Amino acid sequence: MATQEQALKPLTRDEVSKHNKAGDLWIIVDSIVYDLSKFGNLHPGGIGVLLDEEVAGQDATTVFYGLHRSEILLKPQYQRLKIGQIEGEKPLIKHMQPGDISRVPYGEPTWLTPEFKSPYFKDSHRALQKVMRKFVDEVIYPDAQACEESGKRASKEVLEAMAKTNLNAMRLGPGKHLHGRELFGGVVKGEEFDYFHELVLNQEIARMGARGYGDGLNAGMVIGLPPVLNFGQEPLRSKVVEEVFSGQKVISLAISEAFAGSDVANLKTTAVKSEDGKYWTINGTKKWISGGMHSDYFTEGGLTAFLVPRGEGVETKQIKTSYSTAAGTAYITFDNVKIPAENMLGPEDGGLLVILSNFNHERWVMCCASARSSRMVVEECLKWAAQRQVFGRPLLAQAVIRAKFASMIAKIEAIQAWLESVTYQMNNMTYKEQSRNLAGQIAFLKMQSTRFAGEIADDAVNIFGGRGLTKTGMGKFIEQFQRTQKFDAILGGAEEVLGDLGVRQAMRKMPKDVRL
Repeated sequence: MATQEQALKPLTRDEVSKHNKAGDLWIIVDSIVYDLSKFGNLHPGGIGVLLDEEVAGQDATTVFYGLHRSEILLKPQYQRLKIGQIEGEKPLIKHMQPGDISRVPYGEPTWLTPEFKSPYFKDSHRALQKVMRKFVDEVIYPDAQACEESGKRASKEVLEAMAKTNLNAMRLGPGKHLHGRELFGGVVKGEEFDYFHELVLNQEIARMGARGYGDGLNAGMVIGLPPVLNFGQEPLRSKVVEEVFSGQKVISLAISEAFAGSDVANLKTTAVKSEDGKYWTINGTKKWISGGMHSDYFTEGGLTAFLVPRGEGVETKQIKTSYSTAAGTAYITFDNVKIPAENMLGPEDGGLLVILSNFNHERWVMCCASARSSRMVVEECLKWAAQRQVFGRPLLAQAVIRAKFASMIAKIEAIQAWLESVTYQMNNMTYKEQSRNLAGQIAFLKMQSTRFAGEIADDAVNIFGGRGLTKTGMGKFIEQFQRTQKFDAILGGAEEVLGDLGVRQAMRKMPKDVRL
């Protein structure tokens, strides 16, 4: 079957140049001729832009790519405007296809670059990355972009597709909950799944460039379900875990309160046990709960931790933040909510242990996403600086711009290398050893990742100029990153709190017999 390009009529540049006025307007973009005669008055930028002497009847490739992202041309309404191709020429610009690896320098972590080797990533990691990228590009990305704009939660179809591949179960990391499960059609065995497999998943999801949607895409499950998995009582434990893994139910972690954020020991929500010990009554509020608007279950933590189902006495209200309401950020009120005793997670008065048990993993997940999001921004900037013409030369020809890239690239490579080193240690430590030895490392890594992200965001906006402040068009991913990167600096522990945590852990290990 002939492709659309093969079926196009061969035309010369002289023929195209004759169609240069309103009502009879052709242009060339990358050797393809487009008839904009009827489209002119519909052009979002007005017909005046199309009638410019460098556009009407001319090769407008440079002008087009200075104003539009390449995916615009792939939309059906613009595909229909194709009428021909310049005789003897072929398109030079390659459009990314679902699953493709970026060819932009530093656009991918080095382990995905053919010229580099890695001691960490094996065949199963590469196989998982391949299917996960295609899944994200084809299934999640379109839904993410639509929902990020509309503010709606992820579609039922996406959630079902994630459940079918056992992606929800994989996002909780290695463990017995994966044993015997078919993961992405069998590309990796549940018994072999390690933290580098999970790193792959986290970093592929972060490529969506839809931060609000990403946090609403069962991110609450990653931190809300582990307490149930590790401290829940049977048969409730298995019931809830399978409901969430299968996509039937959504869960979130409800810890933060108006008066208690990083200081979880200062939580004020109360839980009072009945005289017969059969149930507990919970009263209080929770704030800034990611995914709370979407949730069927809440892992509520105080002096004692509980699994609270949505029901009588549970009310959620939307909190509007600087990212999309697709995140489902909620203010939750518990008003005399009665919970059966079997919904208690862990021992009585052991809530702090339950809450803290997953903090290292939560912060590590955020490091994975922050590192990959920062890399995506650097890739966007490199593409833009190579195609943007200023003073007759590419933006990348300016020394001041190259200096910015030197700093940005050094930061993303340093953070990724540190992240992979920490991940290797996680693979070779028990959970208790991780808590004892890696809490400080992960705290420092998250602190530095988010600080670098902030610096990269500033440089990226300056590289894109006004486009970096616009929610649509060329700089839309830069604008969103600049607007939302601070979430990682706050969620899971603020930078200053984590930096102090890391130093305090180091202080505890200072040998007493060492002197200058």
